Amino acid sequence: MRSRALTMAFLMDPIGGIDIAKDTTFPLMLEAQRRGHHVLYFEQGDLEVDDGKASARVRAITLRREQGNHAELGPAHSVVLDDRVDVVFQRKDPPADADYVTATQILTLCKRALVLNRPAGILAANEKLYALHFPQLMAETRVTRNIPELIDFMAKVGGEMIVKPLSGRGGEGIFHVRHDDRNLFSILEQSTRFGTQWTMAQRYLPQVRTGDKRILLLEGEPLGALLRVPAERETRANLHVGGCAVATTLDADDRRIIDVLRPWLERDGLFFVGIDVIGGHLTEVNVTSPTGLQEINTLDGLCLESRVLERVEARIAG
Repeated sequence: MRSRALTMAFLMDPIGGIDIAKDTTFPLMLEAQRRGHHVLYFEQGDLEVDDGKASARVRAITLRREQGNHAELGPAHSVVLDDRVDVVFQRKDPPADADYVTATQILTLCKRALVLNRPAGILAANEKLYALHFPQLMAETRVTRNIPELIDFMAKVGGEMIVKPLSGRGGEGIFHVRHDDRNLFSILEQSTRFGTQWTMAQRYLPQVRTGDKRILLLEGEPLGALLRVPAERETRANLHVGGCAVATTLDADDRRIIDVLRPWLERDGLFFVGIDVIGGHLTEVNVTSPTGLQEINTLDGLCLESRVLERVEARIAG
């Protein structure tokens, strides 16, 4: 049981534009408020460094589950995070661009405040590339800027593949391409920005038609899962682009993947992540702002945000 109210600061995208029925950060903030903690809000551009200490212009926030009237903000004021904040949730959505990297590097200066996920772990864990530490869990994958290499890879894996940018989110920039597609070279030119940008290619997994499984992990342990089923005329299963959320359970392949990932996540301080699994193959490890919590709550009658906050409180209590 927690002994005191904590001050929890949430770094996120502009809160006025979120969908409170789908956003995962919102219920985490609402639960922190319900439990009597002091909730602060700030955006990436509010971060600063003052005499070697991470600081931010924050606002106290009051939340309610009323879309369009869901957040009441107090006046902005500057705080040194280590002096005034117990926990920082870094929940800024991708892309992990130069500004995101700089913000994360600033948060590495926090010594007392608990930053979740650990900034050094995030910096080492590109959401697409981190999974490549576990090739035995993945379908065949190649990362390159070179279009002829992508064509060669596609031939080796049966004539069709998925290509996706390393910095995308919510299904942005993902294509299912085939060797006989007349737009093949045009798609690959766009995906690689004419050979100047790395792209990830993976063997196409037809099992995606029955669902792309999102599994939320809390301290390396399964918190909940849902199956995202793509629409009839859509390759991508992301809920953001029309995928349908379906209740699911973990199978032996899922548990095998989790068992392999667990020590890595613990080592890198990746407290709350979302992994994607298709047909028993790991495809991504989402570490910046994994989503799906509210959909799992609805499907399974749960309150996963309560479990997350309980673990945060336990960490602070030591």
